[in-house]
Amino acid sequence: MVEWTDPAKQDLKAIHDYIARDSTFYAKKVSLEIVEKSEKLNILPEIGRVVPEIGDTRIRELIIYSYRLVYEIFPDKIEILALIHGKRDFSRINLENLRKQEGQ
Repeated sequence: MVEWTDPAKQDLKAIHDYIARDSTFYAKKVSLEIVEKSEKLNILPEIGRVVPEIGDTRIRELIIYSYRLVYEIFPDKIEILALIHGKRDFSRINLENLRKQEGQ
């Protein structure tokens, strides 16, 4: 089962809102495609590449447009951790911060 963390949901909303400033049509299109691709992880959880900055085989990413959908594979679920722009820095420190935010 694919589950979105609160920080990842906030990322998706922020991306939607940013795109919607220029086009509500494309904001919906991009958001929907991101969600649809995340659902494919139910069938093929290892389809994404290992996040290079982290190197943990359980933490992977899918590239969708210019965004990185970062997720973690657990035995009973797939957890979407973040949705970040490809140029944004993402490191182990960022991952730990995401986990802390989710635990609050």
